[in-house]
Amino acid sequence: MLSFNPPAVYQASKCYVTYGVLGHLDPNQLPSKSKPWATLTCQDFVHKADLLIPQDVFDVALKQLVKERPAPEFKRVVMSLHDILSGEFFTEYIKKGNILMLSEGRRGIDNVFTLRSGKLVMFLDKEAYEKAGLVGKPQGVKGKRGLKPRWVVECDLTSPSMFPGKKGFDRLVYASKNALAASVTWLFCNLAPTAPDPDPLSRHFPLNYTCAPGVVEGIAVKIPTLKPTIESIDPSSREDFEDFSTGLYEWLSLARLQTPRIEVGDEIDPYLSRYQVPSAERQAKICKISWQGFLAPSWSRQTLIDIITALPAKTWFSFSTTTFTRGMAGDNSECTILRLPDSPGEYLMWEVKAHE
Repeated sequence: MLSFNPPAVYQASKCYVTYGVLGHLDPNQLPSKSKPWATLTCQDFVHKADLLIPQDVFDVALKQLVKERPAPEFKRVVMSLHDILSGEFFTEYIKKGNILMLSEGRRGIDNVFTLRSGKLVMFLDKEAYEKAGLVGKPQGVKGKRGLKPRWVVECDLTSPSMFPGKKGFDRLVYASKNALAASVTWLFCNLAPTAPDPDPLSRHFPLNYTCAPGVVEGIAVKIPTLKPTIESIDPSSREDFEDFSTGLYEWLSLARLQTPRIEVGDEIDPYLSRYQVPSAERQAKICKISWQGFLAPSWSRQTLIDIITALPAKTWFSFSTTTFTRGMAGDNSECTILRLPDSPGEYLMWEVKAHE
């Protein structure tokens, strides 16, 4: 894995590139700890996923990844923090279940709450933090000037000490009734196969959403070289590999955006755009399948497994996942995995990590 140094000290994100080989997929023991699987599962809240494939495998992908596979679902609900920490919702969904929740707001400006794997994280301004009386830590890099101080409070709600009557939990409940009592809008995703019966969420009248996949086929584009040379992979050829992977990642990003700059026959004035497809070796048609909403990292991992299983072993594909924004600048994290053509198992992976 290579990490490319940012051009300036104020660069918001870092990009890491990995060249590796996918191991054999055992249906009885699916991978989770090695790359690229661990990279996908480490993302917190996925907002969008894009799949790029050649036109000749579109019918197979459409059948197995869209028509025969249920679309992911999520809910939108208005609740207070106290609603989450009390009653049957706390017992059924947090102590017994497995859910994802993300509140409205922008980190660095508003008070934002996240809940994943039973871990509650609160991003608070100074006033709310002091009123809540909870123990947290400063947020952000030391030495930043001109920004109001922010604080992060983390609570593991699955801990045996998180029960009514325990000092730490009662303090958290007190803060949810007083300093953090406002009701906010949440995105909610249940990772368990079934919901509790009766469902404690129903009393809050959630709105249901389905992430219906969008499909675009027959995009005629100029395709660059998708496979690095053996010489460029050598550690001594770092600059060559950096140039190749940077140019290829830019092309994949433009393909996801469906920009005319990579399409066959594009004749834009070079005064407006000087972009050229790097090492364009052929013309072909590609397709794009995309999902957008509130997606779980476990869904991303399973989707990649289904893609590998559905497509022929020597067919290239690109699968990208993008998280929700994390700060005032709209920073988000992204992972793009490209399986190389005619090379079963070999892949390139780009990890763009937002600076918090």
